[in-house]
Amino acid sequence: MSETTDDRPPSKVARLIDEYELDGLGADLETRWTGEGVERMSLRDLADYFNKQLLEQALRDAGMSTLDTDVDSTYVNLTDDEVSTGVRTDTRNRLEQNGVDVDAVETDFVTYQAIRSYLKEWRGAEYDHPSDEEKRANDRESIQRLLTRTLSVTEDRIEKLRDTERIAVEDFEVFVEAQVLCQRCGTQYSATEFIENGGCDCLLDDAE
Repeated sequence: MSETTDDRPPSKVARLIDEYELDGLGADLETRWTGEGVERMSLRDLADYFNKQLLEQALRDAGMSTLDTDVDSTYVNLTDDEVSTGVRTDTRNRLEQNGVDVDAVETDFVTYQAIRSYLKEWRGAEYDHPSDEEKRANDRESIQRLLTRTLSVTEDRIEKLRDTERIAVEDFEVFVEAQVLCQRCGTQYSATEFIENGGCDCLLDDAE
C-alpha cells in the first residue's frame, strides 16, 4: 500500500517507504513502537531499525550481501562516532565500488524525531504508557531474568572449567544478586526489593 496521501502532513519516512518500496514497513514500525505482540522499541532504536532497512535495500539493489550481520556492521561503520576514519573510508569505498550511492543513502537516514512525527502525526499512532506500578513490575521482572541468566551462565562456565580440570572445585553454589545502597540513609536493598518497594523508606517516609 502506498504511503503517499494528500490529507496528512508531509513525512520523510512515508516518502522513503514509497521510494524504497518497503511495503508494510510503516505498520511494522507502529507495531514495534506500541509493543502490541512484540517487545517495544524506543524511537531512537526505531530510527536505527528504519535506516538499516534503507541500507539493506540499497545493498540488495547493488547485488551485495544482505545478511543481518553484514547490514548491521555496515551501518555501524557508516554512523558510529567511535568507528575510525580508516574503517569508515574503507566501508564507503567498498560500497561505492559495488554501485551504492553512499551519499544518497546517508542523506535518506532519518532521526528519531522523524520517526516520532511519522508515527504520531502521519499514522495517528499512540503509545499508552504503562502505569508506574506496571513499569516497576516490568523492570523488576527484566532484572530478575538477567540475574537468572547470569547465574545460569556462571554455573555452566564453572562446571566446564571443573570438568576439564582447569580449576579446583567439587560441589559449589553460585549467588547472584544486584544490590542498591541508598547513600542518604545507608540502607541496602536487593534491586528487585528496592523497585517493588517504590524506592528507599527514608524518602517514602518523608513523602508521607
